[in-house]
Order: sequence, then structure tokens, then C-alpha cells
Amino acid sequence: MTAPTSPSPQIRDLGLLSNRRSAALVTSLGEVVWYCPGRFDAPSLLARLLDDERGGSWAVDLPGAVGGGRRYLGDGGHLESVLRTGTRHAELTITDFMPYGDGLPCGVCRVLSQAPQPYRLVLNAAPDYARRAVTLSQDGAAVQIDGRHWLYASHPAQIQGESVVVEVPAGEAAWAFLSDERLEAVPDWETVTRWREASLLNWQNLTTHATYQGPYQDAVRASLRALRLLTDHTGNATIAAPTTSLPEVLGGEKNWDYRYVWLRDAGMVVSALTRAGGDGSEGRAFLSFICAQATPQHGLPASPFLTVDGGEPPEETELDLAGYGDSRPVQIGNGARGQLQLDAYGNVLLAAKLIYERFGTREHWGVIERLAEFLCGHWQDDDYGIWEERRKRPYVAGKVLAAVALEYIAGHSRDPAQAARWMAAAEAARVWVAGNALTAAGAYAYVAGEEGVDVTAVLYPVWGFCAPDSPEMLATLAALEGEYCQDHLYWRHLADDDRREGAFLAGTLWVAQYWVMRDPPRARVILDAVLAYANDLGLLPEMADPRTREPLGNGPQTFVHAALIGLVVDLAAAERAQETP
Repeated sequence: MTAPTSPSPQIRDLGLLSNRRSAALVTSLGEVVWYCPGRFDAPSLLARLLDDERGGSWAVDLPGAVGGGRRYLGDGGHLESVLRTGTRHAELTITDFMPYGDGLPCGVCRVLSQAPQPYRLVLNAAPDYARRAVTLSQDGAAVQIDGRHWLYASHPAQIQGESVVVEVPAGEAAWAFLSDERLEAVPDWETVTRWREASLLNWQNLTTHATYQGPYQDAVRASLRALRLLTDHTGNATIAAPTTSLPEVLGGEKNWDYRYVWLRDAGMVVSALTRAGGDGSEGRAFLSFICAQATPQHGLPASPFLTVDGGEPPEETELDLAGYGDSRPVQIGNGARGQLQLDAYGNVLLAAKLIYERFGTREHWGVIERLAEFLCGHWQDDDYGIWEERRKRPYVAGKVLAAVALEYIAGHSRDPAQAARWMAAAEAARVWVAGNALTAAGAYAYVAGEEGVDVTAVLYPVWGFCAPDSPEMLATLAALEGEYCQDHLYWRHLADDDRREGAFLAGTLWVAQYWVMRDPPRARVILDAVLAYANDLGLLPEMADPRTREPLGNGPQTFVHAALIGLVVDLAAAERAQETP
């Protein structure tokens, strides 16, 4: 494989493409450095993001080019990037998209403006996370790649060693399509234009579902786009992130696969999609996916996370890749499957409560009832916690969320005895928290009986468990400010106290959401600190290190973007209330 000459991909530089089935990541220099054909968690074909030398990419080899800016076209997934050369006013505009919609082929399409000078499109494929050597063969006007993919282009695609190269002369426009299937007819300019226009129209039709207007409108717009780009359109399942093994600690071992659907995310994702204006159909559809797939397994009422088709994610497997910034292991699958995570079920109940109140329904009641019954009987059990620790302990957040979720959902039960039983369990959980879950300073502990606190506790008043100015919350905020905060960014509790891990951006946004209830201007300061880590396209990573200014972790992360939407909606409401005489 030809060694790449462009800089190593950086998290902050990644743009996201999606057809709502799979995703690709492209740099500001127009290099596709991550692509999983067919579905979000499929084996990668391009993975230079995780291995500079062996991972594979699809680059635009335009000598002397520098990034000249980029933008999404509308609210959908078509990304327009400009490359500039040293020649005055010499620009190459690249429009990248994955055709989205029924009847359109699956793959990555690139449309390039008239060339200011000769350049090459260079595809170095690395099938199955670079575990297999690539095979290339000419197939008429296309080049067949690994027997499963085809490269079609406006100019001849040539096999040069292990690369596929398309040479474009100066003054000519071009297109290229990396297809997941052999097309019956060789595409031409008219075909590609039709794909592009149909895909843009499909995105336009989708993006009318949420219509938020107010403060931080651009940030909300970018966050809604991220949620939609990372939602599978066949089942309406939203994955946590399109990547695996982007490190929480640069050069460390905290590298996980996030290309799955977490029940925990349901509460915030459904809330974001439902409360951001529009008809609420997208949030409702995600809840439908969760409830349709929430089947008992491993002695639990539902798995804590799923694949996009409702299956069980595979066990963790290490890959022989160098890793982002030499962060290893690189792995696929996720070992947290089968864990008891009480907060996951509580979040599903919160999502249902929101939908029920918004639409006056009790949809999916059978599943919601089953999850509530499980929490009623098991809230006191030790679990693995919101951060999916590797041993069971009495994590407090799960008990708190069980209490409020049972209280909320009891109001929708039509069985008085059932409602009374759920309310009794909720009260018992509250009593347990009051008696077992406070530190010596009176703050809410991360684990009952220990002194550490966690940023999740700022959600307790947001959920309605306690008042924002209760003594316990004031003590909790004091602990977070003193031990877990830098430059308005907040760390989660770390069992190993490894402070090399970045500050957790969703948790930081939760802190801002807490301050909406007490001091909205302070919430803005914290939100602005988070937005400083958004890239030029408004995409946010999982974590950020205020000491190095580096983004960290898998991203863009839907949990972060959903938290941002929820915060801004609450902030806008609070500021309107302050303006009302």
C-alpha cells in the first residue's frame, strides 16, 4: 500500500458523512479516513484514522493544497469542502455525500469542480480492518475491490500496485463513486446528478421534523444533524458514535467501540428529538425501536445496548492496528453486554413519560410495564453503573433514576395496585439514598459508602429527585467545583483516578443544565466552554482535555449532542421566563 503523505488524521478535523445506514469520516483536505460499508458497525474498508500506514484511505492528491473551508449543504449530510492551491483564486470544490433514500445505491460519492491543476484521486482500500490483503481487478469501466466494492468514475480508474488511481486533468470536473454493489448500468454525469438531487430532497424532507428557533440555533442545528446522521433509517436506532477505539486517554488503553445503540441514551435522544420543535416523530420512532428490541436476555429485561438491527453486539476483539496516536488496544465489540445497568431502564421510562405527556398515549406499554416491574423489584441490587464499570457496586445514580422513573411512570398505570407498588418502591429507594448515599460532607456519593462524587448527580434536580438548592446538591456542586472542574469543563468520577482522561462533555452540559435552574448566565458560560471544542462543522467529541486543548474519545458522540439540545431548550425557556414581566 502506498504510504500516505498527508498529516495524520485528527479528531477535530473529521467531517461526517452518512446515508443513515453506515458512515464515513473525511478530513478538511478531502481524505476519507474511515468508512464502514453497509452498516455502522460493519468491518471497515478505510481506517487510516486508526492506522496511518495500513488502515487505508481515499485521498485527493492535489499538490500544495490547503483547506479553504467547508460546510454542510442545508441540514442534511452533503459536505462541501474547498481546497486551495498556491495559484491565485485556484480552488477545487469537493461535494461528498452518501446517497440517502430508497432506490439509491449505497456508497460514497464525490463530485469535484473544474480542476485548477492536474490532480489524482487515490484509493487505498484495506478490507476487514486491514486484516485482509486487498484484491483489485478491472471490471469494465470500474475497478472491483475485494470482490465486494466497485469504483466508478468520470475518468478512467487505473490499478497501480495496491492503489486505485483516477487522474483528472486541469480544467475538467470529475466525479467518483465507491459503490457497495455492482451497478447494472455504468453511471454518468446525469446519473450522479440525479442521485445528488434525490438525496438532497430526502434530507430536506427529513429535516422538517424539528424546527427549533432561539438562542444557540446554529449549535442546535448542528446537533440535530449529528443525531440524524447517526440514526439508522430502517429501524430508527441512534448509535452512540460512528467510531471505535478513539482514545479517552491519548496513548492509553481506554479505547472502546461505540457503534451501537445504548438504552441509556434513549432518555436524552428522545428528549432532544421531541423537544426541538417539529412533530416529535423522530423521538417517537427511536422509542419504538428500543421497545421493539427490548427482549429479556441474560436474566435482564433487556440488553443494555444493541446493534442497529436489534442484535447483541459481539464480544471484544483486539485488532492489529497501530491505534489513533498509538493508543492501543484497538478493538471491536463491547464487553459491557449483559451488564445490569439500572439507569438504562430508568432512561427508557423517562423517554416513555415524555412521549406519553406529549402525545397523550401509552404506546409500548407492555414493554414499559415490564421494565418498571424490574426496577420495582431490583432497584436495590448492585449494578455496573452509568460508566459501565467492570464490577458490581451500589452506584447511586441507578437508585435515584429508578425512584424518579417509577414515580413518573406510575402516573400512567391504570392498575391502582400496580401504581401503589411502584410508588412504594420509589419511596424505598429515596429512603435508601438518604440513609446510605451521602459523603461525609453531605454530597451525593458516586458509590454508596464512599467519598467520591460524580457529575451525573447534577441531573438529580433535572430529573425531579431533589431541589437544585437542597443541601445535598449544594455540597455536591462544591465537591465537583473543587475536585472535578477546570476551565468550566467537568470530569466524571474515575474509579482509577486517571486524570489523563479528558473532561466529559455531556456531563459538562449537564452541569450547565443544572445552572439553568439557578443562574442561566452561568449556564451560558459553561455551554460556551463546550462549544469551543466543536469543530468547524459543529461536531463534538466525547471528551476534551482543557490542559492540551485536544478533543478525545469516540465522536461525534450523540450523547453529547443530545445533551446540548436539552440544555439549550431549557435555557431558552428560562430566559423567556425571565423576560416576562
